[in-house]
Amino acid sequence: MQQLVVIGAGGFGRETVEAVRAANAGGPTWDVLGFLDDDPELRGTDVEGIAVLGPISRVGDYPDSRVVVCTGHPGNYFAKRRIVERLDLPEARYATVIHPAAVLSSRCRIGPGSVLLATVVATAAVDIGAHVAVMPGVVFTHDDVVGPYAILGAGARLAGRVRVGQGAYVGAGVLVREDRSIGDWALVGMGSVVTRDIPPGEVWAGVPARFLRNAEVPGDIATARSG
Repeated sequence: MQQLVVIGAGGFGRETVEAVRAANAGGPTWDVLGFLDDDPELRGTDVEGIAVLGPISRVGDYPDSRVVVCTGHPGNYFAKRRIVERLDLPEARYATVIHPAAVLSSRCRIGPGSVLLATVVATAAVDIGAHVAVMPGVVFTHDDVVGPYAILGAGARLAGRVRVGQGAYVGAGVLVREDRSIGDWALVGMGSVVTRDIPPGEVWAGVPARFLRNAEVPGDIATARSG
């Protein structure tokens, strides 16, 4: 079994641990050592049976473990990018976690550090970048491309040849028409129907989705390299 450290003991971290437990039920794969989280109130506690080992800075205490970063929500969907750059780990250290109830085609590529939860479907030639968070019930259809650090909420559905940019947040239940693009660090509100391209760094919502305001993208995120 490969040792695993989960960065972030919040909701998505807990969901990732459940995906790991489901994977292990089919044959031991991951040995979850614990969470690392900067919340001082969590240190020394257990979160659903998994120990909080200390702050994120202690990742160096576990040099033989793989790592997965499980942070980010609509109010701060930039956190994962910052943590990954702060850790400065080689790509090979990052685990890719896929729930066994996900259905992926043989030509689906998943980048390191990404997590796909139960009932995710990816049909043909779907390309999902590094450190992407995919919630339950998301559907990708043929030739979709998702950039690194993107977050896709539960039940989002993308038609064919959709492009989701780096760090974009696609809310729960969003529907995206074929051949549309969602720009880097854009945010799409839950339940929206995307029929037009969404430029980078904008917030859109509604049926059909329309521009609401510019996203407050921090300067270090806006100028970060795209890898």
